[in-house]
Amino acid sequence: MTVVEEIPPRPGISTGATAPVDGCLRDRAEELAALRERVRRGPSERATEAQHAKGKLTARERIALLFDEGTFSEIEELRRHRATGFGLEDRRPHTDGVVTGWGKVHGRTVFAYAHDFRIFGGALGEAHAEKIHKLMDLAEAAGAPIVGLCDGAGARIQEGVTALAGYGGIFTRNVRNSGVIPQISVILGPCAGGAAYSPALTDFVFMVRGTAQMFITGPDVVQAVTGEVITHDALGGADAHASVSGVAHFACDDEESCLEDVRHLLSMLPANNRELPPAAPATDRPDRRTEALLDLVPADPGRAYDMRAVIEEIVDDGDVLEIQENWATNIVCALARLDGQVVGVVANQPSAFAGVLDIKASEKAARFVQTCDSFNIPLVTLVDVPGFLPGVDQEHGGIIRHGAKLLYAYCNATVPRVQLILRKAYGGAYIVMDSRSIGTDVSLAWPSNEIAVMGAEGAANVVFRREIAAAADPDATRARLVKEYRAELMHPYYAAERGLVDSVIDPAETRTRLIDALAMLRAKHAPLPSRKHGNQPQ
Repeated sequence: MTVVEEIPPRPGISTGATAPVDGCLRDRAEELAALRERVRRGPSERATEAQHAKGKLTARERIALLFDEGTFSEIEELRRHRATGFGLEDRRPHTDGVVTGWGKVHGRTVFAYAHDFRIFGGALGEAHAEKIHKLMDLAEAAGAPIVGLCDGAGARIQEGVTALAGYGGIFTRNVRNSGVIPQISVILGPCAGGAAYSPALTDFVFMVRGTAQMFITGPDVVQAVTGEVITHDALGGADAHASVSGVAHFACDDEESCLEDVRHLLSMLPANNRELPPAAPATDRPDRRTEALLDLVPADPGRAYDMRAVIEEIVDDGDVLEIQENWATNIVCALARLDGQVVGVVANQPSAFAGVLDIKASEKAARFVQTCDSFNIPLVTLVDVPGFLPGVDQEHGGIIRHGAKLLYAYCNATVPRVQLILRKAYGGAYIVMDSRSIGTDVSLAWPSNEIAVMGAEGAANVVFRREIAAAADPDATRARLVKEYRAELMHPYYAAERGLVDSVIDPAETRTRLIDALAMLRAKHAPLPSRKHGNQPQ
């Protein structure tokens, strides 16, 4: 644990619990201003230099980057701990190692707390925790997002169980506010042990490469217990959590760009679950034709392409904020705008594992769908999926229950939902990707769509197995039967003829048709049955 030294108080300035009895009110105001300036500067220049030497900003520098200039209002900046023993009674810095308050982000109220690593290494004690509890309660009461800027050494060991109880209070509030107000965690330094569970309970996690680490047990414990040797960064760094574990939604190169991305994300989220996401002035024509899609997507269902390019062509100004970009890359989850209105996009990615659904992709998409539904963000689902990934590892890993999470999330969602089938949509994966049968409001398809139980080749091998085996020329017979099967059951209008697709559209009309459908659904009301909560698959 890092312990830093307090600078001594300036002569004539009281830092105790009682104010001096002499002097006029002007003197008192000047004294207060001097005290607040001392608190703002932090414990010492040496501690600030040490923080900067690690490539990290101070808590107040981070706060300044997060909020609109001059809008931050701090609370409990004079709070000090009351703990005794182990020398704590002689070290009682103001703020107790966490800066708390609220301000404006793009003109909208946001609450934030920032661990100050210069004070007790940002470790959480009783007073430190109570400040965060109060802030979380205020955010809940005000119905505004809360951002945690995490840079702390875990529980304050000298305070024992009271520090642990402080974490419990944070976790309880994380859960109570889940789906009520947006909660964002920004990991800017160490976040270990029990401290890591609060970010895991929040809606979005940002991490900065090179300085942020998050794990339950550090490398030393891992080596002692398992014999594995691993660095802090490889075990719990930004890239490890952004591409391997899926814990981090965003990995950023530095604190400045990270906090700018946090501001951008906040601009696309509502203040709470009772509001719609903030609309922006439309700078891209709603009737813009998307002719480029005719060349971006090959008609051959076996050829790969980048779904990101399709999304960028459809949405306003090509502006896309992708979530968990480097994890489960066979599915794309992103926030964007259509005619100025925020939408959540879920799309299969043919350029990664042919766009199949597997355990990770199902989990990623399910969480995103659930988050969008919590905060009234309409869903647009772009489908080009060959099915679920087969294999022993997938089956033993629980693809059934993990795939069911995505199915549950879509079936449970009450926001406007629009499905667009670009090419193939096979088997159970077609159903899971927000099909008409599980409640999508509007289902559109391109004339290149193929909706079936499986691909024509596989279907013909099953249905006509005996006929193919008995033929004098099995290959020629198989080719003929595949062609017949595709013409009979997989032509582009088969699903539309049966009402499972509402309209087959020209790809160049995609943007206009999506905007039109979402505008029609803007006032959608779809109440759920009365219940405490569902029992979703685990």
